[in-house]
Amino acid sequence: MARADTKQAEVLHEYAAIRVLLIDEEERFRVYLRSLLDTRGFDIREADSPEEGMRILRQEHQDVVIFDRKMSTMSGVDMLREIKRVAADTQVVMLTGHASKNSAIDKIPGVFAFLEKPCETEGLVATLRAAARHRQQSAALLSSRPKPSSVWAWLKGTHNFRPGVMILGAILFTMTCLAPTPPTLLSFLNVSRLEQRQSDPIASYARYSRMKPGETIAAQYSTFARQQKKVVAPDGTVIFRPLDAQEVGFRARVMLGILVLAGLFWATGALPFTMTAMLVGFLMYVFRVFSPDMVAKAFAKDSVLFILGILALSVGIMNSKLDRRLGLLLLRTSTSLPRYLFFFLPLLAVCASFLSEYALVAIITPTLMLAYRAALDSSGIAKDRSLAVLLVLSMCFAANQGGPGSPAAGGHNAIMMGILADYGKAPSFSNWLTYGLPFVPVMALVIASYFFFVVYRKVSTQSLNIAAILQAESKNQGPLSRRELITIATLVLVLLLWLLGDAVDTGFGLGGPVLLGIVILSVARIITWPDINKISWDIVALYASAAAIGTGLAVTGASSWLAVTIVQQLPPWATSGEGLAMVSSLLTGLVTNFMSDDAAVATLGPILVPMAQVSETSPWMVGFACAFASSFANVLIIGTPNNVIAYSLAKNPDTGEQLVTLKDFAKHGLIITVLSLLVLWGWALFGYWRWIGFSS
Repeated sequence: MARADTKQAEVLHEYAAIRVLLIDEEERFRVYLRSLLDTRGFDIREADSPEEGMRILRQEHQDVVIFDRKMSTMSGVDMLREIKRVAADTQVVMLTGHASKNSAIDKIPGVFAFLEKPCETEGLVATLRAAARHRQQSAALLSSRPKPSSVWAWLKGTHNFRPGVMILGAILFTMTCLAPTPPTLLSFLNVSRLEQRQSDPIASYARYSRMKPGETIAAQYSTFARQQKKVVAPDGTVIFRPLDAQEVGFRARVMLGILVLAGLFWATGALPFTMTAMLVGFLMYVFRVFSPDMVAKAFAKDSVLFILGILALSVGIMNSKLDRRLGLLLLRTSTSLPRYLFFFLPLLAVCASFLSEYALVAIITPTLMLAYRAALDSSGIAKDRSLAVLLVLSMCFAANQGGPGSPAAGGHNAIMMGILADYGKAPSFSNWLTYGLPFVPVMALVIASYFFFVVYRKVSTQSLNIAAILQAESKNQGPLSRRELITIATLVLVLLLWLLGDAVDTGFGLGGPVLLGIVILSVARIITWPDINKISWDIVALYASAAAIGTGLAVTGASSWLAVTIVQQLPPWATSGEGLAMVSSLLTGLVTNFMSDDAAVATLGPILVPMAQVSETSPWMVGFACAFASSFANVLIIGTPNNVIAYSLAKNPDTGEQLVTLKDFAKHGLIITVLSLLVLWGWALFGYWRWIGFSS
């Protein structure tokens, strides 16, 4: 059987483009090699440095990596180690400039082949195909891995396949669906709308403004969801009547069960996000929460297209290498450690509000490690872990705090905008900037102050000039390229269209301008369809399913009823206004450290926003508090990809020693998270938000 699988893998591979990552500092050699391999059907990605190559490898799967054994910023052995750590199944072909390659093979395990530079064409092609075939064979053999040693091991499973959690989720969902509808929910669905909203107990319902006086939530749901019950009268006449409270209550329980099921799967990684999204859609179809067309519509919101476009634009920014130039430009301010903390960190945080903070962290962390090594060389000491902690953690936490700055900062913001839209309260792009951007630089300065007063005094090499270390690399970049100029112009155009849409009702929404940006970059050949195809569709699926769950909870009345129930249990100070916003941010800030920021907002947002409606608090206040706090994932590295990237790259460039530990994240991250909440409450909630105010 294993032989058959292996043979099938070989046959399939002959018809698939082999993906090769070429890493070499010599541009002429890269161009020459690419021209040879392009004509033979290889899918080539280029990198001009080890750091750039590792960034590409973290984001895109590659069959083979080919690189020069001797590069200026990383040795061949270190490069090999990093490749195998990030993508263990990727095959490595190492280029050498000497003939003694045979003796080197035995000394460096993990290298598929050594080739002399310059390469003989047919030999190179044959080697790359053999390496890719070897990878396919290894994958086929691994797929036939032995069964788990025990039932418990099988139930526990692995990431994206946890049978025990799936079974638990199925049980919880079934119990929620089979349980009788609570009398309070039936009463809530049967209440008729009053003339005056102020005294109406169902004023928190998402479609309240579209209800007629005397109409119940059950009747409004039937109209909106296009769900009616077929009834045959005694005389044989067929009539269709609206669903009653019991029937709508069942659908409300189904949506609550879906929320529990999806939240559990998101938090534990029981299934991939895409599979969870498909399960959500299937359950909404099979239990007839909406008509088929409306189920599809619930998944396809403007906010979903917006985040899809943002991910694609991020690929364009990386392809043009504008992100690398920006990273070096920001670090030019760092002529000393205090300037690094108090100038660079706020600039980075603001940039992370508009650009991919993941890309910024992935680019800047290796640069900081080079600066770390230069500092050790100049001071003559072997190790200065406090310096590494200061450089890496302050940068990582500042990038995290860029999240509240704008809707473009991350999917959690897009999810919250979708939830607020369900209640007719969606903020515009400029609205979000007004409430979010002032928080970002202030919080970055708080982070800088913490590391200055707590960590800086422990640093042995305090006279570090990062700007001087990067001066040579900055000169090598040269002037802005055509691709960079087009990318900058496209980003400016997209931003202007967003702002114009706030001033004039253009109907563009958030998705329209960003889709135009994708088309422009595609016409300019900065991004291609294969590039777009490589974006994280798992993340897009998460946003889409979160949007659908939010709509289902809102329209069935489940979220409003649950919000009323929860508010009745809270102490008086936490039931409305700033108190409710504080509770919302505290709860989100806790949850986001154990699941992704997007999943935290997708799980809590549909409950917290209706709580604001119930207490006549501005939904924006509670929604912003929830979305902003989802960026406070500083304690555990699983909280956000930023933490994972910073942790994995924070190693001594010479020895590979881990310089920033999990304990460092927990120790400093907990304090930064507490400070983040205090700044959110003191500077935003009781500060400039009161000055700006919230519209009724």
